[in-house]
Amino acid sequence: MATYFLDENKVHYMWDKTLKPALKIDPGDRVIIELRDVTDGQITPNSTTEDLNKLDWNRMYPLAGPIYIRGAEPGDTLTVRIIDVKTKGWGWSAILPGYGLLEEFDKPYLKIWDLSEGDYTILDDKAIIPIKPFCGTMGVAPKEEGKHPVMPPGNFGGNMDIKHLTRGSILKLPVFVEGALFSCGDGHAAQGDGEVCVTAIEAPLYVVLEFDIEKKTNLKRPQAIIFKEPYEEYETFYMTMGISSNLMEAAKIAVRDMIDLICDKYRLKREDAYILASLTCDLKISEIVDKPNWIVTAHMPIDIFIEELE
Repeated sequence: MATYFLDENKVHYMWDKTLKPALKIDPGDRVIIELRDVTDGQITPNSTTEDLNKLDWNRMYPLAGPIYIRGAEPGDTLTVRIIDVKTKGWGWSAILPGYGLLEEFDKPYLKIWDLSEGDYTILDDKAIIPIKPFCGTMGVAPKEEGKHPVMPPGNFGGNMDIKHLTRGSILKLPVFVEGALFSCGDGHAAQGDGEVCVTAIEAPLYVVLEFDIEKKTNLKRPQAIIFKEPYEEYETFYMTMGISSNLMEAAKIAVRDMIDLICDKYRLKREDAYILASLTCDLKISEIVDKPNWIVTAHMPIDIFIEELE
């Protein structure tokens, strides 16, 4: 087993099976990967909300790679064991009008986070946010010809934004091209299931990955093995319920009610409450069989709050 280092300068901005590999490795090898943040360094620790209006969207989602794994062939499964993930000590979250779950948040808003403590960061002395870093994007080259944008996920993986794919988990990806051509990026320091405001704590990361191949498995879509819930240390949660004949509307109702709840109890600005929901609140489909109405619930750990002000 060999260990390699892939620095932050080996990036690309689209999925494309014709890309030249940035690194070639053997099954069983490990790679230490340095990741840029999702804006490619356009947002820094000194940025302000005004900088959101200056973003060059052609530079969004820089992906480290691609990494060619010798022996990987179409029909195989690439296993990616996540050995470790660390932040570089800072991150950011934002509300970006036109994105996110709730359309009423129509003004840009930026929050810079100090992650230097390592295990947590604090929102305005009102909430403690645990740091559980992971890559929002991990995938292989798709089988389709041409260049494909990073943001939507697909059967090849990609921008999945699954918080459970953190240290200790194993991601399994179907291989569609020779060498698999694995890439990753979109580092997150904390995120709830749903990432409802469209950003997590976006952060540059170091990630250590170990690669292997399972031959001729004909896996159709990504799968994973996870060992525990990232926030399982919490025992008590606020839960709001969105009830609607449309799952998307049910999700919006649940998140709006959660924002109302935590604003009332903790005197947070609505923008901060929306971001907090994106970072620590999990959306779950709690009922999908009692037609015509379905239920999406939002779960917010109570223990993250420092003091109830009500």
